[in-house]
Amino acid sequence: MGTVLTIIVVVAVVAVAVYAVATYNGLVRRRNEVEEAYRQIDVQLKRRYDLIPNLLEGVKRYFRQEQDVLTEITRARSAAMQPHSPREQAQAEARLSGAIGNLFAVAENYPELRSERVLLDFQEELASTENKISFARQHYNDSVQAYNTKIQSFPAVIFARAMGFTEKEYFEAAGPERESVTVSYD
Repeated sequence: MGTVLTIIVVVAVVAVAVYAVATYNGLVRRRNEVEEAYRQIDVQLKRRYDLIPNLLEGVKRYFRQEQDVLTEITRARSAAMQPHSPREQAQAEARLSGAIGNLFAVAENYPELRSERVLLDFQEELASTENKISFARQHYNDSVQAYNTKIQSFPAVIFARAMGFTEKEYFEAAGPERESVTVSYD
């Protein structure tokens, strides 16, 4: 009887240990997917940041009286390039999008600028980049949702907290910052 009980206890301990290792490895994989998805957002944001100096250089001569618009874009770009949490990054990106939107609104007052090749090329690249950023954010949020669900589900929740796994933050802006940049091809 003692041998059977010992075998049952050993099997139970081994089963719990195997489950703990499998759970840990699964959580690490999910956490790494979230981190990789966030890096993909960074790649697209860097592309966006690299477009902005070319735009500013191209429109500078038209915007002598509109220097505050260009300055705001430069400030917003610099702030957005600083490392942030996903929430802060989303808010910084919304400010940058708003500043770029203001530039396009002011550009409406300059008919010769609206037909300028640099502005047209920028609008096309920006639209493409905004789509890529949107897809990267969606992938990130999907990865966060899968990870958060995994660490909150029973019985993984028992091991997740003990092993130091905590919830990840979604990439989302609040209120009016949710609106995207409107690109006009008039």
